[in-house]
Amino acid sequence: MIARVFNFIHDLGHSITSRIDRLGLAARFAGLLLLALGVSIRRASLIIREVYFSGVRSLSIISVSGLFVGMVLAVQGYEVLQRYGSAESLGVIVALSLVRELGPVVTALLFAGRASSAVTAEIGLMRATEQLAAMDMMAVDPLSRVIAPRFLAAIFSMPILAAIFSVAGVFGAWIVGVQLIGIDDGAFWSQMQANVDVRIDVLNGLLKSIVFGTAVGLISVFEGYFAAPTAEGIASATTRTVVISSLSVLLLDLVLTVMMFRGLS
Repeated sequence: MIARVFNFIHDLGHSITSRIDRLGLAARFAGLLLLALGVSIRRASLIIREVYFSGVRSLSIISVSGLFVGMVLAVQGYEVLQRYGSAESLGVIVALSLVRELGPVVTALLFAGRASSAVTAEIGLMRATEQLAAMDMMAVDPLSRVIAPRFLAAIFSMPILAAIFSVAGVFGAWIVGVQLIGIDDGAFWSQMQANVDVRIDVLNGLLKSIVFGTAVGLISVFEGYFAAPTAEGIASATTRTVVISSLSVLLLDLVLTVMMFRGLS
């Protein structure tokens, strides 16, 4: 019985210390990555290529998902608003929901599942095939050549994809609300224009998407860079990227929302 207690304490302590050690490794990696950004920014072609890989090739899933989310919001919102005689406010409800919350959050979750997992697998495969080690031997810094462009691509792509998601969602709500249900077209757009504030709503959503892009990009390159050089190691790193990125996005969304609403009060 006593041996089991000691084994449990040992395993618990080892688990805690290993996670603290990994957090320290991540902090050191983030610091080195920041130092490498200055060199990487001057290599615009590498960043553009990664923006195409992470951002442009994610347009289809982002736009289609935004369209369907907007349609669902319109159907659900109309059922509630018509009870109170406020069906003309459907455009405002959908726009605020998308711009403030659903646009940045859902885009970040989709980006983590589609693009960030691929980045982790790609970097992990480069580690397994010793391409990163070969760069070190040729005096080429893999952080500035491989890691930093992918990290910057996530930061640049996320706000644009979130905006496209929100635009597609509003268009989907317009299709359902105006074309199918029959809400007045002028009331739909005029109330949206009058009640959606650029500074409070749009810029706050933009700030969220930038923070989410930074977090998701950092997690994806970190997990790929330190992935075990085996098939199982790369698979585990890819899974950790999706899980940790999703949880980080939801946690950051809570923190940012509380800070923004506190700033408005």
